[in-house]
Amino acid sequence: MDASTVNELLAGSVGGAAQVIVGQPLDTIKTRAQTAPSGMFKGPMDILAQTLRKEGFFALYKGMASPLLGIAGVNSLLFAAYGVSKRLISPFPHLSLKEIAAAGALAGAVNAVLASPVEMFKVRMQGQYGSPSDKKLRAVVTEMWRDWGLRRGIMRGYWVTVAREIPAYAGFYTAFEFSRRKFSQKYGVQIPVWALLASGSTGGIAYWLACYPLDVVKSRIQLRATPPEGTPIQYIARELKLVVSESGVSGLFRGLTPSLLRSIPAAASTFAAFELTREYLKEVTGV
Repeated sequence: MDASTVNELLAGSVGGAAQVIVGQPLDTIKTRAQTAPSGMFKGPMDILAQTLRKEGFFALYKGMASPLLGIAGVNSLLFAAYGVSKRLISPFPHLSLKEIAAAGALAGAVNAVLASPVEMFKVRMQGQYGSPSDKKLRAVVTEMWRDWGLRRGIMRGYWVTVAREIPAYAGFYTAFEFSRRKFSQKYGVQIPVWALLASGSTGGIAYWLACYPLDVVKSRIQLRATPPEGTPIQYIARELKLVVSESGVSGLFRGLTPSLLRSIPAAASTFAAFELTREYLKEVTGV
C-alpha cells in the first residue's frame, strides 16, 4: 500500500467521524420515517417532536455507536477506493466528469462491503422506540449472528446496499467535482473553505437524489425480523412494489426531506475534514 493511499485512509477516518457527529440526529428521523408503521407519525417534524418528548434528546443519536465505530473504516475504504479507482480509470490527474462518475460508482460498490453491516446495525437500533425491551448494540449484534449467521444476518441487505451505493457515489463525486471545479475557475486551485463546504453539500444532495428509493428498500429489509427470500433482484423488486402498494409512489421518498437537510452539513463536514486532513498529511509526508 503506497503512502498516498494511507493518507486517504487516515483522512477518510477523520471525515467519517465528522459526518456521523454532525448528521446522526437527522439520520435517525430519516430512518424512522422510512420504517415506522403506517400512521405512527404525521411527518418528519412529528417524528422529531415525539422522539424528544418520549425518549429525550439523546434518542436522536440512537444507533450512533455502530457508524461511529464503523464509519472510520467505511469512509477510509470509500475514499481509498475512489483514489485507486481514479488511478485505474486514467493515468492522468485531471479526469472528466464521466470518468469521475465511473470512479465514484466503483468506489461505492467496494464500499458496500463495510457500509452494509454498519448501516444494518444502525437501522435496527434506530428502529427501537424507547420500550423496556429495547436492546443494546452488543445484544443486536449477538442476536443477528446467533440466529442468522454472516450472510443472512450480519450482511443482510448487502446487495441492495451495492445497488444503492453505485448510483449514489457516482452522483456524489460528480456533483462535488463539478462544483469544486466551478469554484476553482474563480478562486484558483486552493478554493476557500466555504466553497469546499458548498461543494460537499452539493455532492450530498446528489447522493440522495440518485438513490433514495433504494435506501428506503434497504432500511426496510435490514429492519425486518427475517431475511429476504429469493434473488436480490426479486426481493428488491418485491419490496419496491410493497412500498408503492402501502403508501403510493410517495412512499419511495418518505424521509427524503430530512435526508436532504442532513446531507448539507454532513457532506460538507465530511469533505472539509477529509480534504483538510489530506492536505495536512500531504505537507507532512510529502505525498
